Amino acid sequence: MTEQPPVLLDRADGVARVVLNRPTARNALNLPMCLALRDIFQVLDSEPDVRVVLLSANGPAFCAGADLKERAGRDETWVRRRRLSAFAAYEAIERCSKPVVSFVHGPVVGSGGEIAMSCDFIVAADTTTFRFPEPHWGTVGATQRLQRVIGKRRAKELLFTNRVMDVTEALGLGLVARTVPAEELRPAAAEIAATIAKAPSLALALTKQAVDLGEETDLDRGIRIEMAAIERCLADAGWREGIARFTRVDEEGQR
Repeated sequence: MTEQPPVLLDRADGVARVVLNRPTARNALNLPMCLALRDIFQVLDSEPDVRVVLLSANGPAFCAGADLKERAGRDETWVRRRRLSAFAAYEAIERCSKPVVSFVHGPVVGSGGEIAMSCDFIVAADTTTFRFPEPHWGTVGATQRLQRVIGKRRAKELLFTNRVMDVTEALGLGLVARTVPAEELRPAAAEIAATIAKAPSLALALTKQAVDLGEETDLDRGIRIEMAAIERCLADAGWREGIARFTRVDEEGQR
């Protein structure tokens, strides 16, 4: 029997679908999955025909965290390299110039939360739960992205207690952007992807870049970052197409 790849990739109509594909292991993150995610997102970043990336998972869980079984019998050097591979995967997702949306369901644990938080935003099925148990596994993780999303003290509470957070609380804390009934997760992904893909790719890329860079500075410098992005848009013909499209929609709406 041929072993399935740990991550699947499909492209159609400007939408790239990346799927975690270790369902029998509840998509636990192992080294091959780390390497596959890193390589796939580095490739997608440079593909001009890809306008939006959807990240989801096969099976009953989005991701059950790191695959601790693969560490049995390994030494500290191997574990250290394995962790660096995970960081490289998260960074490749985060640095992708295309909009990347994560669609999660079931348990999202530890490294699964890191994968999802590396995306631009998360849409979650109403049955989704989150847990960050790293200290209880005798390790350290999720200490940086989690606090930047939900705040330092809330991040500490989740990490210290290993409690399960339901999707309603995750939505209230801003970890999740939107929730949908579990059976509507796939249609919601298709609808959101189609909506994002309508926007000019340069404007999307510059918007993502401006938001990410602006987060790291004050408002005055942030406005300068946005103005630089606007200048780049004006140097491209796409903004005229956007005005024409807006005019057509407005005229149709008044009929």
